[in-house]
Amino acid sequence: MADVVVQHPDFAGKSVLITGGATGIGAALVASFAAQGARVSFIDIADDVGRELAARISLSSRHPITFLHADLRQVAETRAAVDEAARAAGSLSVLVNNAGWDDRHDVDTVSEAYWDESQAINLKQMFFTSQAALPHLRRAPGASIVNFSSISYLLNMGDLPAYATAKAGIVGLTKSLAGRLGPEGIRVNAILPGMIVTERQKRLWLTDTGIAEIVGRQCLKRTLTAEDVVGPCLFLASAAAAGMTAQTMIIDGGLL
Repeated sequence: MADVVVQHPDFAGKSVLITGGATGIGAALVASFAAQGARVSFIDIADDVGRELAARISLSSRHPITFLHADLRQVAETRAAVDEAARAAGSLSVLVNNAGWDDRHDVDTVSEAYWDESQAINLKQMFFTSQAALPHLRRAPGASIVNFSSISYLLNMGDLPAYATAKAGIVGLTKSLAGRLGPEGIRVNAILPGMIVTERQKRLWLTDTGIAEIVGRQCLKRTLTAEDVVGPCLFLASAAAAGMTAQTMIIDGGLL
């Protein structure tokens, strides 16, 4: 899990909700916000893994971690989970929209059903999770939303057309929500990770050769892990970024 380097005192006791928090980047975010003293809830479809993570982090965190099982493709489930997170913590100050699905696919074989599924998992749920959180965020001073996009749509990657479309859409969604919610004091920003090496990525498609090739194109000659996006996310959600909204932050080791 992430080693917390910078402490943000404003997170102490603050309620944070993270989607897709059971594994990978999401799990690192859950651990790091908890280490900041926040009241952390997370939503995931992976029931056993989510419950185990919540129980494990709760052993050392200031507040117990709340795991909420939900399929974010289902709007009713999403709304119920968001409301339960706010109820459990007594409020909701930060929403981190991290959930996503980066399956590879070919333009010649993508079906209508596959396309719709990819948009539902990667883009649609982000809007409706944010919508469900708004009644709670509006009651929290200095509320913030952090959306996870990706640099994939900037790299002309031919094996991710549906995913790249959704990730580009997240940037548009971020800027639109920032424009709408800024007058209410709610900030909305996005993080665009580069090649973040997770266990899932290595299991499904990343090879040592592929990793070395991408690292060779980066300014920073090392692999990036989930911990590399934790600090930027904490910053964007914190009072340190109080004047920052409608922005995108690229964390790619200098690949672009």
